[in-house]
Parts: sequence; structure tokens; C-alpha cells
Amino acid sequence: MQKLDDVVINFDSTGLWILNIALAVVMFGVALNITINDFKILLKQPKPVLVGILSQFFLLPALTFLVVHLIKPQASIALGMMMVAACPGGNISNFFTHLAKGNTALSVSLTAFATFLAMIMTPFNFQFYGSLYEPTSAIIKSVELNPLELVKLVTLILGIPLVIGMFMRHKRPKLSIWLSRILKPVSIMVFVAIVVIAFTNNLDVFNDHIHHVLLLGIGHNALALLLGFIVAKLFALSKNNRRTLAIETGIQNSGLGLLLIFTFFDGLGGMAILAAFWGIWHIVSGLLLASYWSSKKIK
Repeated sequence: MQKLDDVVINFDSTGLWILNIALAVVMFGVALNITINDFKILLKQPKPVLVGILSQFFLLPALTFLVVHLIKPQASIALGMMMVAACPGGNISNFFTHLAKGNTALSVSLTAFATFLAMIMTPFNFQFYGSLYEPTSAIIKSVELNPLELVKLVTLILGIPLVIGMFMRHKRPKLSIWLSRILKPVSIMVFVAIVVIAFTNNLDVFNDHIHHVLLLGIGHNALALLLGFIVAKLFALSKNNRRTLAIETGIQNSGLGLLLIFTFFDGLGGMAILAAFWGIWHIVSGLLLASYWSSKKIK
């Protein structure tokens, strides 16, 4: 298993910068659809958002930590699971929620709200749970991870594009709506292209080591989807909100996780392969679940 961490992922500094820019552009595109009024609505009906935040930022990292303790995977894979669980919801969750006949407005609002929280909660959850488990704590200490640097990078990639996009939407709403229609599909295509190219360039690595993370990645993602749905049901949310929270909890911003892994952990084999597989699989699982729900009417 040590060989897994000795694997060199073919992803250079140029690819890292392109991934940085692509993530920032995707976030900017999402922000162009968010208005101050969205947050006012949330303040009037905060329950679904608060339940979503509870599920995504508190229960999922805690559940991941519990799973790691029970199954004791290789330390780098465990740290990859913690990294994915610490990230906010993925931007593609808005599309899946719409397809699943969920509450799209809630999904977009949760994306915005979670992005603001992620500037603090993602570094905190990753550092907190990673340090609690001795094998992963040893890796964090070995790279001398600076939590402040982690906060700065997350703020740069998520926070600044979000603020600029919302400001533009406020000042130039018509231009923002037009730009978002163009920017969102293009930016997602660019992001997917980066993942596909990186995957192709590392095909041998995946072929040799994917079996280490295959079942873990699928199981972890299934738990996240189920967690969001069960928590929403326990809090007596409507059926469309249950679907929304399941997707928001199960579709994580693994692109951000990969970026942080390549930036701070030099693409550590187990971490990178787990996060990369998550990034591919959650699109498959999200599409399957959303397609199934799209065929089911909500009474």
C-alpha cells in the first residue's frame, strides 16, 4: 500500500493554475445568478438552509471520521475522504437538483451560503478531523500544513469570485443573466475537460490503483446522499427539499479538494486518487439519482 503514496500524479504547475482559474470562473458564473433577495428569503425561512448546513458541514465530516475509525483505510486515503467531506457542495448540484424536481432556489442559495462558510469551515473541518486521527495527523504534521494558507486559498478561489459575481448581478442584472447563460456551460465544459485530460494523462496510475478507492469512494458517496435525505426527513422538510439536501450533501466540490491536495500535499497518491475518483463518481451517482427522481411525481 505504501506504493500508492509513492505514485507521482502527472499534473504540473500549469495544470494547477488552469484548475484554479476554472474553479474561480465556475464560482463566478454561479454568483451571477444570486441576488441579495435570495438571502432575504432565507432569513424569512431559514430552516431548510440551516438543516442543509448542519448536514453538509457538521454531520458529513463527523460521519466520515466515524467511518474512517471503523474501517481504518490507508492514512492517505482516509485523509482524502476527510478532504472531500470538508469541501462545500459542488456547483453541478444546482443542475442535478433541477433535474430531480427539487428546490432549485434552495440549491443555489445553499451553494452561495455554503461557499461563504467554506472559507472557514473547510479548513477547520479538515484540520480538526485530520488531526484527531493519529495516522492522518502524522501526514498533516509531515507537510507542516498552515491552516491560514488553506483559508487564504479557499477564499481566493471561492469567496472573491462569489462577491464579484453578486456585485455585478446587483449593478448590471441584464448583463449578468446574459453572461451566466454563456459562462456556466462553458466553464463547466472547461472544468470537465481538465478532469478528463488529467485522468487520461494518469490512466496507468488509475488502472493500477483504482481498486484501492473504488468501493470506498462509492460507499462514501452513497452515505453522503443518504445522510442528506435522512436528515431532511428527520426535520420534516418537504419532499422536494429532501431531494435537494440529499444532492447538496452528496455532490461535493471535489475539484476544490483536488486543488488543495495538489497545492499542499504535492498530489499525495492516496488522497489524489480518492478525490479524483469521487469527482468522477459523484457525477454518475448524481445523474442516476436525479434521473430517477425526475420520473417520480411529488404529491
